[in-house]
Amino acid sequence: MDLVTVWFVLVAVLWTGYFVLEGFDFGVGALLPLLARDEAERRQVLATIGPVWDGNEVWLITAVGAMFAAFPGWYSGLLSAWYLPLLGILAALIVRGVGLEWRGKVGSARERALCDAGIVAGSVLPAFLWGAVFGGMLGGTALAAAVGGAFSLTLAALHGAAFVALKTAGPVRLRARRLALRAAAAAVPAALAALPAIPAAREARPLPWVAAGAATAALAAGVVLAWRRREGAAFTATAAAIACTTAALFGVLWHSPLPGLTVAEAASGPYTLTVMTWIAAVALPFVLAYQGWTYWVFRKRLTRAAVSPSPPGKRPATPRRVAGGTR
Repeated sequence: MDLVTVWFVLVAVLWTGYFVLEGFDFGVGALLPLLARDEAERRQVLATIGPVWDGNEVWLITAVGAMFAAFPGWYSGLLSAWYLPLLGILAALIVRGVGLEWRGKVGSARERALCDAGIVAGSVLPAFLWGAVFGGMLGGTALAAAVGGAFSLTLAALHGAAFVALKTAGPVRLRARRLALRAAAAAVPAALAALPAIPAAREARPLPWVAAGAATAALAAGVVLAWRRREGAAFTATAAAIACTTAALFGVLWHSPLPGLTVAEAASGPYTLTVMTWIAAVALPFVLAYQGWTYWVFRKRLTRAAVSPSPPGKRPATPRRVAGGTR
């Protein structure tokens, strides 16, 4: 396997990690008004992604940086063709980050409501636009972009609802279970429209068809597992659906990531790819180890009491494992 192939696979892996991890972030933010009924529940919902959302965005930064260095022709062509949606994604991510960071620092209900609006808008918009960009890149039409955006948004909502059901206890957990099934009712038709269109968009090869079929099976398994209240397994299945969808996308983009441009033409020279390979071999294990440690430390379920402010004179509540534990 030559270095061009290695880096194409690595870029695909980085985008897969981003869509899987940031996917539930987007779903949690988009469903916030439906998951929480009061301030304590909103804190409980947002606490599920509070320790990890900014770490998840590192995957986006790394994926874009790897594309810029390894495939400058692909990077520049993508930005030129889709600069308005990508600008919208960037603006939405900034608004969302400001909302998440400032919500705990403001005092009035009006200011917290503004932060919540920023979190919802900053979650819905990127979840839709990423699907629209990749759908339009493959299909080349506004309809393909709309179908791709609808699929990515509904799949993120299902993924996020499954994550909240896995990470919380009490009424929020029950509400997340119901929302997961409602999100599935929208995600399944969108998947049936979008997934077969991915391998059919370019010259048919086995890998994209297999990956698209695996994504369909994983999504169906996620819906069944959510209905049976197997929260950990349902979240794993929705993560697998996103991973297989991304594999189908990059399987189609292999050889020709943009019309008239091959992967070999878009790639950097051998010296640049060699230096990047050594840097990745040294740095990537530390990044993966740190993120794995973060998820392990914050693996417990969150209760309403654990995130509620303590009355004056009392010690602050601390997160604790509740009956049933994280599965």
